Amino acid sequence: MSRTAEPTVERVLEAGSRLAAESARFTGLGWMRGTSGNLSEVVSRDPLRLVVTASGLDKGELTAGDVSVVGPVGETVPVEGIEPRRPSAEAGLHARVAALTGAGAVVHVHTLSAVVAGHHWPDGVPLRDIEMLKGIGRLAHDDEVVVPVIANSQDMAELGDRFEASYDRGVPAVIVAHHGLYAWGRDLTHARHVTECVEWLLTYAVAVR
Repeated sequence: MSRTAEPTVERVLEAGSRLAAESARFTGLGWMRGTSGNLSEVVSRDPLRLVVTASGLDKGELTAGDVSVVGPVGETVPVEGIEPRRPSAEAGLHARVAALTGAGAVVHVHTLSAVVAGHHWPDGVPLRDIEMLKGIGRLAHDDEVVVPVIANSQDMAELGDRFEASYDRGVPAVIVAHHGLYAWGRDLTHARHVTECVEWLLTYAVAVR
C-alpha cells in the first residue's frame, strides 16, 4: 500500500463499512460469537495506521463508525470527525502482523476448530496433500505446511514477540492456543478467503486425526 498520509474521516468510514460487512459475514458463520473477534484494515503505511473494529460490540451489528484508528502498538490515533471508540485489546497484535507481513487486512476469529487443533498440535498443525492448501497459496501435493501455534498472553507485546518468533512467510495464519485464529491477506477480501480456507483445513485436520 502506497498511502502515506494520515487517514481522513472518509477513508476511515469506507474501511469501517467493509469491516462491518465482513464482521457480519463471520458472525453468521458462528466465528465471532458474543462480542468476540476483531478485524482490521491498513489505511496508511507511513505512518502505520489501521482501522480496527471497536471492542465490546456485537460483531453482527456493526456500523461504519464502530471502529477505532490505531498505530503501530495498537494505540488509539484520533481522527477528526470520528467518534472515539475503544479499540480491541488485541489491536496491537493486528499492527504487529500488518507491519511484519505487509498484509493489508487482518482477521481474528474464535473458531472451535482452531482451538481444538492448537490443543492437539501445540507445536504447529501439520498439513499435506490437501487440495484446499491452494487457497492459501501453497501446493496441493508434496508441500509440507505447518500452521504455527503460539501460547496465549494478555500482554500484546509479549504475544507479538511470540508471533514474530513463529512467523513463516509461507503460512498466512497463526493459532493462539486456547484462544483463536489470526489470518491475513493483501486486502480484506483476500484475508477473508484465507481465513475460510485455513478454517476448513483445521476442521479437516481435527476430523481425520
